[in-house]
Amino acid sequence: MGLWQGHGSEEGRPVNPQRSAWRFWVVTVATVVTMAATASLGLWQLDRAKQKLALQAQIDERAALPAWSTQQLLAAADPQTGVYRPVRLVGTWMPGHNVFLDNRQMSARVGFFVLTPLRLEGSERVVLVQRGWVPRDFNDRSRVPDVPTSNGRVELEGRLAPPPAKLYQLGDDATGPIRQNVDLAAYAQETGLSLLGVSVLQTGGTAPDGLLREWPRFAVDVSKHHGYAFQWFALCALAGALYLWFQILSPRRKRRLHGTDAR
Repeated sequence: MGLWQGHGSEEGRPVNPQRSAWRFWVVTVATVVTMAATASLGLWQLDRAKQKLALQAQIDERAALPAWSTQQLLAAADPQTGVYRPVRLVGTWMPGHNVFLDNRQMSARVGFFVLTPLRLEGSERVVLVQRGWVPRDFNDRSRVPDVPTSNGRVELEGRLAPPPAKLYQLGDDATGPIRQNVDLAAYAQETGLSLLGVSVLQTGGTAPDGLLREWPRFAVDVSKHHGYAFQWFALCALAGALYLWFQILSPRRKRRLHGTDAR
């Protein structure tokens, strides 16, 4: 009479105990690896959320600091340490190097972001100012808007910002006034300007120059990281629950049923 085993048997067929044990340990190791990986990914997402919350706290802290003057900005060893900080700058516009970033939205409308270099007073250093938004001419997409620009000394308020965000584009960056994106290093080389490694978001709402300045608040989004973390932890729990049912609870239940039938 052959050896029969209720645990792991299928339709009354005999099961090799060694094969059953081998399969049990393979499934156990695979489950442990899966749970460890998904739990680690969940913790990584929570850590990303924590990092972004720290960045948000830094943004809010810098936004509340006193505004940098032109001299303070020029004296900064690394201007990027002041990103998100308010500034009050004095200088001269350089409209001959205007850039119009295409396909940019403000107040749910599509148009241009107008970028103009500002030569800082008392220096040859230049900062690229994101002056605001202007609608485009959809009848003539190659037409550059006429943006009134003072030729003399100007004073402006704004806040230091990273370089303008880039949109997806095919091919290399254009070099004309209308562009999809602008890279500060390439733009500095193109124009020969002594450009700072930051930009300035000019503030003040709609101004006499006709530009709209309803810039969105600098803010980070951690909700997606929390959502991803929940998904990874849910997969981890699901793997553990499936293992518990199919490897432990269900076989015990089958053994009890077979034992009852035998009596």
